[in-house]
Amino acid sequence: MNDFQDRKAVVTGGAQGIGFAVARKLTEQGAQVALWDRDETLANEAAVALGANAMAVAVDIADWTSVEKATAFTLDRFKNVDILVNSAGIAGANAPLVDYPVEEFQRITQINLLGTFHVNRALVASMIANDYGRIVNIASIAGKEGNPNASAYSASKAGVIGLTKSLGKELADKNIAVNCVTPAAARTRIFDQMSQEHIDYMLAKIPRGRFLELDEAAAMICWLCSEQNSFTTGSVFDLSGGRATY
Repeated sequence: MNDFQDRKAVVTGGAQGIGFAVARKLTEQGAQVALWDRDETLANEAAVALGANAMAVAVDIADWTSVEKATAFTLDRFKNVDILVNSAGIAGANAPLVDYPVEEFQRITQINLLGTFHVNRALVASMIANDYGRIVNIASIAGKEGNPNASAYSASKAGVIGLTKSLGKELADKNIAVNCVTPAAARTRIFDQMSQEHIDYMLAKIPRGRFLELDEAAAMICWLCSEQNSFTTGSVFDLSGGRATY
C-alpha cells in the first residue's frame, strides 16, 4: 500500500477507464483528487462514486485557456498539487496514412500530445514551489512500436514519451519524478473508437494473450506517484504484457 494521506492529485480523463481506476486507488489511500475530464456529467458521477475526497473539474485539455481555468480552480481548492496523472486521450480513426484525414490527425495530436503538454506546463510550477511532485503521463505501446493504420495515435503517444524524458531531465535536480507508462490495450470506452480488426490485431500482439486489467495499470501508476519512487525519473515503464519491454 502507498500512503497518499494529505496528498493532492489531478487525474485527467479521471471519469472513466485507467484514470478512474487510478483515482479510486489514490482516494482509497488518503489523497484528495480532482478529476479533470471533458465529460462534466460523467466526471460528476465519478466524483460522487469516489466520495468526499474527489471533485470533478470540467476541462478540455486541448484548449490552453480551459486548462488555465481548471488549474486556477483546482489550486484555489487544493492550494497545491503533489501528483499529476495524465490519462486523458483518444484513439481516433483507423486508416492507412495515405488516406488519413488531415483534420483527424490534428485532432488526435492536439488532445494526446498538446493536451499532455498543456497540463504538465500548468501544474509543474506548483510542484517546483513545494519541492515535491510526481507526474505520470500515460503513453502507449503504440508509441514504442507504431500500430499500422494508427499513425496519428502512434505518433502522438511517441511524442508523450519524448516529452516525459525531456521534462524528467529538466526537473531531475528537484524532488519531482516524471515518468510514463506504455500500456497495451485495456477494455475501456476507447475501444468504441476502434475497428474490430484493429482490436484483434492488438490482442494478437500481446504475449500474455489477454488485455490489460485496469487495476493492474493503476497499481503501477500509483507506485510511480508515491514517495517510494524517489529516484527514477524520465523513464518509461512497460505495461504491454510482454509485447515490448524496452
